[in-house]
Amino acid sequence: MFDSRAEDRAAIQAVLVDSYKAWEGGDAEGMVADYTADATAIMTGSLRDGREVIRENMAPAFAGPLKDSSTYNRQLSLRFVGRDAAIVVSESGILFPGQSEVPDTGKVNATWVFEKQDGRWLIAAYHNSPVPAPGQ
Repeated sequence: MFDSRAEDRAAIQAVLVDSYKAWEGGDAEGMVADYTADATAIMTGSLRDGREVIRENMAPAFAGPLKDSSTYNRQLSLRFVGRDAAIVVSESGILFPGQSEVPDTGKVNATWVFEKQDGRWLIAAYHNSPVPAPGQ
């Protein structure tokens, strides 16, 4: 079967890869380069409202507790909502220096909402929630 959205899928994957690489490089500016100006990021205990706020919060984190960290990401799904929106769901986590895998207690389910603006896919929203412990 022909995938008429293959180009869009590839563009979304490229945005995610660029974001992961920027994280690994401790580059807050690069990490939000493909976020919409009004993007939101919701994580346990925080709401970051706007690309600049996200960048401002990530820069000191990359210089401090997230220094030399990287991310683990296992994409679970990608689906399109109309022509100019897509939702990616992944299992993710932070790999701190010296770790080769994320412990179960550090894994989150993440939702990425993408919006196509002027032919370019951008992250409009990100949200994560802890993965339930085995048996829950």
